[in-house]
Parts: sequence; C-alpha cells; structure tokens
Amino acid sequence: METVKLVAEIKSKISKLKAEGKTIGFVPTMGALHKGHLSLVDTSVKNNDITVVSIFVNPTQFNNPEDLLTYPRTIEEDLEKLSDCKPDLIFIPEVNEIYPEPDTRIFDFGVLDRVMEGKKRPGHFNGVAQVVSKLFDIVSPENAYFGQKDFQQVAVIKQMTKDLKLNVNIVPCPIIREKDGLAMSSRNVLLSEDQRKNACKISETLFKARNLVAELSVSQLKEWVVEEINKNNYLSVEYFEIVNDTTLEVINDWNESNNKIGCITVQVGKTRLIDNVTF
Repeated sequence: METVKLVAEIKSKISKLKAEGKTIGFVPTMGALHKGHLSLVDTSVKNNDITVVSIFVNPTQFNNPEDLLTYPRTIEEDLEKLSDCKPDLIFIPEVNEIYPEPDTRIFDFGVLDRVMEGKKRPGHFNGVAQVVSKLFDIVSPENAYFGQKDFQQVAVIKQMTKDLKLNVNIVPCPIIREKDGLAMSSRNVLLSEDQRKNACKISETLFKARNLVAELSVSQLKEWVVEEINKNNYLSVEYFEIVNDTTLEVINDWNESNNKIGCITVQVGKTRLIDNVTF
C-alpha cells in the first residue's frame, strides 16, 4: 500500500501499470472511513488488478461553510483501516493539486440534481461532478465503486459519466448498516451518545414502511414516515420522497413505476443523515 500526494506522480504510476495490462479499480472517498467504505475497497480489490483509494474532502460540494469545517478528518485512522484491505495506491492530494485554478464548469443533470439533496443543497452535485470527473481523469479507472446510501449521488455520477463519454464502469454497492440498522456514514461520529441511540429510528421506520405499501397510498405512506420519525425528539425530517430509481422523478401512485426508492434526510442535532429503502 503506497501513499501518493501529487497528481503527476499518481498519473505516472498508473500509466506504467496500464502499460502492463493491469485493470484499475477506484474508490473515491472524503475520508473518515467506516465499514461501508472498506466494503467498496474489498470489492474493488477482488475484481481488479490494482485498487486506488482517494481521500480528499472536496470543498466545491459543500454549500455550507460550517459543514466543510466540521467534516471529520481522520487520515491516520483511515490509513490504518485501509491497511487491512490491501489497496495498492492511496491518493491524498491537497486542494491546490485538484484545483490548481478554479473549476467553473456547470453541469446540467436535469431532474437528477433538482430534487431532494439537489434542491436542499444547491450546487452540491455540481461540485461532486467537478471532483469526480477530475479524479477519473487522474486515475483512469476501468471500474469505480460507490455506496448506494448516496443513491442520488450515484445517479448523478452515472449521468455525468455518460454525458462526458467517460469509459468508466460505475459500480453501485449495497448500503452497509450498523447492528441496529443505522446506515454507516462518516457523519455518524458527529452524533452525541443520545443522538446516536435514537438515530436508528430512521432505518427502523423505513423498513416498517415497506410493509405498509399494500395498505397506504404514496402520500399516506410519506406522511406516516415523517410523523413516525418526528415523534422522536432527537430527529427532524428534512424531506422524505418516493421516486423512480432511475429518473428520480417523484412517484404519486404505486403503479407509476416498478422501480421505486424512498429517500430520506433527517436532521439529528446539527448533523444531516441520509438513508434510502427500495419499495
């Protein structure tokens, strides 16, 4: 496992590996790694000759400066966790390596980035597309691995890859959960002990909601989920939407689509947690 900080250096190393016919798997992260991230790394290691993991807290995807400042940074712990997964290269660039000059590109993803997280965090997915496209250019992977907890992000990255005609296979991987059901997230470490105990109510409610599809209309189910979670004094639902899992268009009737996903964001103190469940 080798750590690289410079764009020129990692490009050189990858160029040599590709010349040897090696396939490259890539796991982009913002650090504060947990078992969810490590499962992506494990999958890449199993399916590619070489696995590259990046750790970079991307400033352009934060529309809240305080969120950027408080985002957990745990490089030493991250490297220790990665050593068990045995990726080949760890790319840890400084901001000026990724953005030697401001990135002024504006992406148009249509509905994909105008609903849910896109609506609540204007510019967030544009920043995601900026950094991921730059990282793809630097790493030149055949396969890139993303967790489905960030379902909307995966949809945006798939669209970006298509729009830019990038030859990268986007591999979505299942949500990894804590024993009590809470979706693993780098932000979970920001929760107080009491907040953490109560946060599992989010997934618990989503799992119950799947069993109510036959009894409730879409609007009734959405209302039930919001009310059920908001009963908990530690939790406040920012939004809960049921959407088509490809177009992300809002579903108003169960018969509108065969592939439906419920996406939720809940405020737990000052921390925003996202989760989703398929219907």
